[in-house]
Amino acid sequence: MTERLAITHLGRRGDGVADGPEGAIYVAYALPGETVEVEPVHGHPDRRRLVHVDTPGPDRIAPICPHFGVCGGCATQHVGWDLYRAWKRDLVVEALRSAGLEASVDDLVDAHGEGRRRIVLHARRGSHDILQVGFSAQRAHDIVPIDHCPVTAPGLKGAIEAAWAIAEALHPLRKPLDIQVTATDVGLDIDVRGSGPLKTDRARALAALAEERRLARLTRHGELVVQRVVPTVTIGRATVALPAGPFLQATAEGEAQLARLVDRHVAGAKSVVDLFAGIGPFALRLAERARVRALELDAAAVAALMQAAANTSGLKPVTAEARDLFRRPVIAHELGKVDAVVFDPPRQGAEAQAHALAESKVPVVVAVSCSSATFARDAAILVGGGYKLTDVTPVDQFRWSCHVEIVARFER
Repeated sequence: MTERLAITHLGRRGDGVADGPEGAIYVAYALPGETVEVEPVHGHPDRRRLVHVDTPGPDRIAPICPHFGVCGGCATQHVGWDLYRAWKRDLVVEALRSAGLEASVDDLVDAHGEGRRRIVLHARRGSHDILQVGFSAQRAHDIVPIDHCPVTAPGLKGAIEAAWAIAEALHPLRKPLDIQVTATDVGLDIDVRGSGPLKTDRARALAALAEERRLARLTRHGELVVQRVVPTVTIGRATVALPAGPFLQATAEGEAQLARLVDRHVAGAKSVVDLFAGIGPFALRLAERARVRALELDAAAVAALMQAAANTSGLKPVTAEARDLFRRPVIAHELGKVDAVVFDPPRQGAEAQAHALAESKVPVVVAVSCSSATFARDAAILVGGGYKLTDVTPVDQFRWSCHVEIVARFER
């Protein structure tokens, strides 16, 4: 049984939202100003499946990918640019408002650049035992097999073909695989997860495959299978040798834009602490003019950061240590003579660290976040501790998704 709904606005996940008798109703791929025909979604009383757009809205455009609407990677390719930019900015505005905070939010910064430089492809056995390699379907565990992805950077050329070849080589193991591919300065860096330990003949087959496809490195759960050349990326003046399965910002332009904003917000600081520092996308750039202490849970990332700093001329002193900032946040007495703190936690935010910073006297704190909800929570903690939120900039490196990066400045 179908019904007709009038869509009023876009929701947090990019769904069209209509007013229902019992509250909001969410319709994927519907847009504000549209009248749509929908049908129920079993088990989800607040959701409907789009059947037909009766009256297209003025912001509807043609998606650029033939997999859009099936693949779960993109949610908003059908949304016109003006509405898209306003919606992404509003995600941050609404999160702050929900946390009881008032701050001026800048216009959205486009940081898509050349596209995504890292992807995770999934390999699964589908119906009739047919191998499928691709991305997860929209709100489902099914795999959408793909042969190209228009949001990826040129540096990922050959990534999908390599993932298919790896999946075929490991197909006899009959295990679901997750294949992380990273574009580096010297080629593709691939980490395979889910295969279990590899016997010698299987490892040799993968090594031959890596050589044939000129991969920089191939690892299994971080364990080296073969390395033709050390995978590296450039951060500021530094060249960083990547640990296996590294975390990088999704796009090179995204990293550059985030670093530019961080640099602007700590201008004049001579001593900076970088928390959740990763391989040093901020620390190595900030060290061009300030002393930096970097802390990060991943010991391999810390080692890569320190090696890069040691091998780069012209940097101020950099120290780095492995530390679990969720269990052992940096506390006030450790920050007595620091001019600025930068923190860039994972999606779950940094609640414990925010409380510790709120008790400090650090003049400037810069928060970088990939979640508007946890950013707003942590921001409220800092404001409650006496900081003033002076600048908020949303940065879009996950184009056509519901994710938005944020860089914000707090002054004591």
